[in-house]
Amino acid sequence: MEWLIPLLIVVGLAVVVGIYFWVTYNRLVTLNVRVDEAWSDITVQLKRRADLIPNLIESVKGYATHEKGVFEAVTQARAETIDASTPAEASVAENHMQSALKSIFAVAEAYPQLQASQNFLQLQAELVDTEDKIQASRRFYNGGVRELNTKIKVFPNNLFAKGLGFTERDFFEVADSAAIAEPPRVQF
Repeated sequence: MEWLIPLLIVVGLAVVVGIYFWVTYNRLVTLNVRVDEAWSDITVQLKRRADLIPNLIESVKGYATHEKGVFEAVTQARAETIDASTPAEASVAENHMQSALKSIFAVAEAYPQLQASQNFLQLQAELVDTEDKIQASRRFYNGGVRELNTKIKVFPNNLFAKGLGFTERDFFEVADSAAIAEPPRVQF
């Protein structure tokens, strides 16, 4: 009977360790799915903005036909945004989009008739709303990445998380954070 107590202790420890691995694995899966969901939210908002851009360009084009370079820059930035598939690519595309939007709004400021256009004002309001949603989606994504990366890095999870296929994710960072601190605004 003396062998029963050590056996129960070993079995008890094995059960505790098994439960720990089970709970930790499920938590890592949950965090991974949350980060994927957050990335999906960002892409949805970027797509929404990309869909608004052609309407905005058409609205401004009628007033500023000689500003071809601005329209080409916006179109190129839109294409980059749509093609971005990773946070790093999206960050680069985000910088280009912010610059392009500032240019188009600068052109719009030069045309008072355009600023009074109901269609332009509505597109501008939708774009500002979308920019706010992109910013909120980025915060949600980065929060999920922070949680996942922390869970992967802490001891003892760091001993087995990578072996189970969990890797750290990249934050959605923008090189020029001042350029995206606020949605584009037009002064009337």
